[in-house]
Amino acid sequence: MLRKNRVMCTSIMIPHSRSTIGEEEAEAAAAVIRSGLLVDGEQTKQFERLVAEQTGAAWGVAVGTGTAALHLALLGLGVGPGDRVAIPSFVCVALLHAIRYLNAEPVVIDIDPNTLNIDPDVLKRSAPARLKAVIVPHMFGLPAELNSILALGVPVIEDCALAIGAEYRGKQVGGQGHLGICSFYATKMITTGEGGMVVGHDFDVLQRLKDLRDYDQPEGDTVRFNYRLTEMQAAIGRIQLRRLPTFLERRRHIATRYHEVFERMHCRQPIEIPDAVHAYYRYVIQSSDQHPLNLDQCIAQLDQKGVACRRPVSKPIHQLLN
Repeated sequence: MLRKNRVMCTSIMIPHSRSTIGEEEAEAAAAVIRSGLLVDGEQTKQFERLVAEQTGAAWGVAVGTGTAALHLALLGLGVGPGDRVAIPSFVCVALLHAIRYLNAEPVVIDIDPNTLNIDPDVLKRSAPARLKAVIVPHMFGLPAELNSILALGVPVIEDCALAIGAEYRGKQVGGQGHLGICSFYATKMITTGEGGMVVGHDFDVLQRLKDLRDYDQPEGDTVRFNYRLTEMQAAIGRIQLRRLPTFLERRRHIATRYHEVFERMHCRQPIEIPDAVHAYYRYVIQSSDQHPLNLDQCIAQLDQKGVACRRPVSKPIHQLLN
């Protein structure tokens, strides 16, 4: 009987990632389909406006993926072949891909092991005067130290793919750098299935990016891209954005529960920093010096307990580049 109960408990798995999407989003997408206008309509314009407001920016340009948003943001800052762009090592490989699209040179920066964000002191030692831009992800929902980074005078792209809804010094992340990007992939804070957005304050730059996202333009011989978001995706995104406060509240509540459990396991838990509000996109635990863990064993043990656990970054950028 005890064995049977144990099997029943572990058969219920808390998934590593799951979209929270329901009837309201389904009806919004269906309404667009019934309208017959599937691209370049009012849903996209409204979604752009709402995301810009959420991030504290003036304008938004919706695109098909977060990687497309990174690509356009780099173009918006004038990045081209041979230009040096700083990124943290512990990050999604999409940042490296976007830099390579432009034949630019990635400059890989160490992270602060406590915050898992790019280390401003290491960035300061990397000849910032020679950098064309720096991409600053707010890793796993914790805002990076933007003030220290902006003080270096390097154009900053805020990567909010993991952090929409987080706050730094009383302001939403996304609109504090020169440009910001969001991702709306299926596992992100809010989702449109696939999707992304560039946000910023410079109207001329954002208008140029809006032009570049649509290859079917008659003027000139400019190389453009097929980066548009559909009206169905935008309609879903509007509903998701409206639900974001509820999502954030739920994530923070779950994080509090995890704090209690993992403190007993002597793990290094996510930290809070002054003047920042964590979005808890992921709850990342680390092995401590006093109580070292075998991470593979830890993942297996959590799986047995019904909690899906994965390495947050499969391979750091510096290892990919040897």
